[in-house]
Amino acid sequence: MVVCRLPLDDDERHETTLVYRRRDNSKRTDYRQYSVFMTNGDPSLLREYSYHWEIESGYKSIKRFMATTTSKNFVLRFFSFAFASLLYSIWRAVDLLVQVELTDEYEHSPIVTANTVLTLLKQTGIG
Repeated sequence: MVVCRLPLDDDERHETTLVYRRRDNSKRTDYRQYSVFMTNGDPSLLREYSYHWEIESGYKSIKRFMATTTSKNFVLRFFSFAFASLLYSIWRAVDLLVQVELTDEYEHSPIVTANTVLTLLKQTGIG
């Protein structure tokens, strides 16, 4: 953790904190496993923010399973999101089962990719 005073204007400075965080279960020598955050708040809250980031990433992944629509009908849009969430959950469950069967453990990086699942869904007429 590094505390910095960043210049805003000629006479004004803003105090901020740079936090270097290593991904859990990563090797110290792999520099790609580090993230850098800048905060003017309490640096201990970054762990809480990391949970928020996982949720945002999940929503981004779910959007890949959504049907494209320009409808303003809330019911249709909600159904599209709910169905995409179901497909996403099925994909993650299948990936978990495949990983456990092949390696006896579960890593967050999928073996069965979303692209593979989407291709199969398109071939069956669902996607």
